[in-house]
Amino acid sequence: MKVFKFGGASVKSAEAVQNMSAIVKKHAEDGDKLLVVVSAMGKTTNALERIINAAQKQDISTLNKELFALRVYHEDIVKELFPDPTSRIYELLEQIFLKLERRVRAPRKNYNKQYDQVVSVGEILSSRIVAEYLKTQLACLWIDARAYIRTDESWREGKVDWASTERNIENKISALAETHVLLTQGFIGGTIGKRTTTLGREGSDYTAAIFAYCTKAESVTIWKDVPGILNADPKRLSETAMYEQLSYVDAAEMTYYGASVIHPKTIKPLANKEIPLHVRSFIKPNDVGTVIGQVRTSPDMPAVIFKPDQCLLHLLRKNLSAISDSSMALIFNLLERHDVVVNLVQSSAVTLSICANADMSKIRTIKPLLEDDFDLSIQEKLELVTIKNYKQESESFVKSFTEVLLEQRSGQYWHLIVPSEKR
Repeated sequence: MKVFKFGGASVKSAEAVQNMSAIVKKHAEDGDKLLVVVSAMGKTTNALERIINAAQKQDISTLNKELFALRVYHEDIVKELFPDPTSRIYELLEQIFLKLERRVRAPRKNYNKQYDQVVSVGEILSSRIVAEYLKTQLACLWIDARAYIRTDESWREGKVDWASTERNIENKISALAETHVLLTQGFIGGTIGKRTTTLGREGSDYTAAIFAYCTKAESVTIWKDVPGILNADPKRLSETAMYEQLSYVDAAEMTYYGASVIHPKTIKPLANKEIPLHVRSFIKPNDVGTVIGQVRTSPDMPAVIFKPDQCLLHLLRKNLSAISDSSMALIFNLLERHDVVVNLVQSSAVTLSICANADMSKIRTIKPLLEDDFDLSIQEKLELVTIKNYKQESESFVKSFTEVLLEQRSGQYWHLIVPSEKR
């Protein structure tokens, strides 16, 4: 079996859904057994975040406006794909939106739990629409990822119970794939109590890896709007080049530092079972793209990776005594307990600088816990820029930044923390 994953851009319109379906149909007709994972359409997840925030603030005007816009967006796509108004998809769409409206209009105390129940609707909408359209082209079966991917109740970052998930998937999926193309949702899982969880923002790639791992799939293909994995974001740098192949290690390191083509959690389960990962273009589906797998050599082509939404924590020991290993351990244990994601660390005898994901609600929670022993300052609106395999010509790129707050060279990596978009 092969696992395909299509992101939001590949299903953002009726035309995009038709293009995606043509790719799936071609591979199915060529004899591939397929499990297809889809993300929410276009920018639906952002819209659902605005909806839940308006609901939490009891901003009824914004809530009504956002709900209406979301409904119209999906209805317009459905009307173009399904000219027959008696099609089953219209009833399914109505049920989903009625359930969504009831949920967001009822007050909830646990924001993170409510977030997962609301934001997950994007994948349900997308998968229902795409599955119904695929049924007009081939034998397709919609399956609910929440019934297969078991997680704990770590809302917004559900941790996968691999043993339970593998049992759920092993027992059913392979047999179903013998007779149908299977269509499911990315990004979401379910608890033992049948509550919806999400796997972390942009987590649909991870979903594909989970299904591939548990079915011992032949391969995973992520279909993107780029030709493969590039050595820089083409929206940020005008000259880019594509990697034809990467090792699991190189890909994992690049995603860790912010390469956005693949979700950071995707690589490990695939590497564990030596399942190759292809990154290909849904715009040019005949091109081979990039393959990640058991590659022995690392490319020496420099890569420039931008990781936005960062903050910098500066800690100065109040009594000016040295920051010991035990103090460092306590600090990082505190950060881990509060799910603060650390990306870069620089230390001296009495100071510690930590670059972390700028989840400011978590940062504000830990701030008072550190201030007994440290003077703590926080800088926001930053990004981490990493140059992998830097060369002499990388010097001119670094000099293009007007302000560098922290700089660190380590092996083949050159890290810079800079104000966002400030060059």
